[in-house]
Amino acid sequence: MRLSARARVLAFVGIVVVLVAGATVYVLAQGREVRAQRRADPEAVRTPVAEVVDGPRIVFRHTGLDNELGVVAMVPLDDPAGARAFTGVSCDRVAARADGASCLTIDRGVVTTYEAHSYDADWQEVDTSPLPGIPSRTRLSPDGTLVGTTSFVSGHSYMTSGFSTATEIHAFDGSTSWGNLEEFDLVIEGKQVRPSDRNVWGVTFVDDQTFYATVATGGRTWLVEGDLEARSLTSVSADAECPALSPDGSRVAFKVDVDPGRKVVWQLAVQDLATGARTLLAGGPRGVDDQVEWLDDDTLIYGMPRPDEPGVTDVWSVDTTADAEPALLIEQAWSATVVR
Repeated sequence: MRLSARARVLAFVGIVVVLVAGATVYVLAQGREVRAQRRADPEAVRTPVAEVVDGPRIVFRHTGLDNELGVVAMVPLDDPAGARAFTGVSCDRVAARADGASCLTIDRGVVTTYEAHSYDADWQEVDTSPLPGIPSRTRLSPDGTLVGTTSFVSGHSYMTSGFSTATEIHAFDGSTSWGNLEEFDLVIEGKQVRPSDRNVWGVTFVDDQTFYATVATGGRTWLVEGDLEARSLTSVSADAECPALSPDGSRVAFKVDVDPGRKVVWQLAVQDLATGARTLLAGGPRGVDDQVEWLDDDTLIYGMPRPDEPGVTDVWSVDTTADAEPALLIEQAWSATVVR
């Protein structure tokens, strides 16, 4: 029996209503599950911001599945497992100095947008500027006057094939910008080159003039030294990603892909800038995808996802000797920086 046009329309509408109702029930159930999980997880032990903000501290993004998920927190440098102080500011990536912080955010509205925010020592906003893509990392210069940001403009991870980044440096107050570092002159092994496939990420500052970063081109990565006045990037050594300068300025830590051409397997390495000697940390992390930070002149810290709890990460530490084993430093934390 053939259905009339009206009957077919009514049948179609009925199917759509059933599908929408089913989807709504599913979404509501998922929401209840997430809320139940948050209620089940204990709230982090708190302390007032005033108890932490005036001393040496570690600043990070809280990743516990509770009501403070994504909020910037801090703990005393000498008690990283202790009570944490919450700032009330939510960030997807954060970096801090004594006088302020850089915060990268994702606003998942009707149209998803990305922004970089600067905050003063009291966590009051100083400047806001748009980002061209998904926040990856941010760093401040030692004097807090400069901000370096990296965003994914395609792909969402350094493990993603064909990813592309935009890395920019601008003044903390937004008054000056040096633009995308891909526009800087590039010198590799003594020769100025202009590859169309260049990609730059992971700034770490020496001062308000000089910095280190990663450049990728031709299927290889390079540790480069940048000069803001000369607008140049000059190679230091090959096979290095996401550098971080030590507090005394003598060494740089970074990630190394120890299985190139096959699957991506990260390990941490430390290089002496004066001699070029490199130490691969055998006990370092595999799969780490966040910029490493220095806890002190002999210890690195970095974020690692929990394999059994999606979205939850912890901060680990490892000594810079080749045979060192990592140790858990801060639970439910990510994107950590040290304020000395």
